[in-house]
Amino acid sequence: MNTIYPKRRKLGSMAWLLSVLLIVPFFSACGNSPQSNAPPPPVDDTRADGRTQNAPASAPSPQAKKKGLSTGQKVVITLAGAAALYYLYNQHKNKQEQGPEGKYYLSKNGRIYYRDAQGRPHWVTPPPEGIKVPADQAQQYRDFQGYNNSSTGRDLNDVVRNVPPNQLAPVPAQ
Repeated sequence: MNTIYPKRRKLGSMAWLLSVLLIVPFFSACGNSPQSNAPPPPVDDTRADGRTQNAPASAPSPQAKKKGLSTGQKVVITLAGAAALYYLYNQHKNKQEQGPEGKYYLSKNGRIYYRDAQGRPHWVTPPPEGIKVPADQAQQYRDFQGYNNSSTGRDLNDVVRNVPPNQLAPVPAQ
């Protein structure tokens, strides 16, 4: 006589149920759009303004690419090194606030620093990629190292030699 074993059938349906439950997350994960779960743009701690960088956009379609440079791209100069530091100093030297967005000081040793709320000095370093500045503002820095990524020119020690001593800040203790 044929005997039916109910445990075997129950075990088969249990295996089927577990298989389906294990596969469902795999298929649901594949269906998410990449833009809905896109991470926020990275924060660049080396930037003086502390803002976030724009996240890289997806590659534009070939029809959307334009040939040549726009007017805005043609009039931007990259300042790096001494040129970038002197630019940052000139942008911040007359501010009244403290901190990275506040007043910057030119020290007697030719370095730029700012003071935090507790009065501690922080040396300013230019971002490694440089600072993009409109050409009309960048012209006064054309003799400095780092103007349009040049490796020759004046540095901040040359500026210190031409500034009256009463306008220079003392070198902060480290």
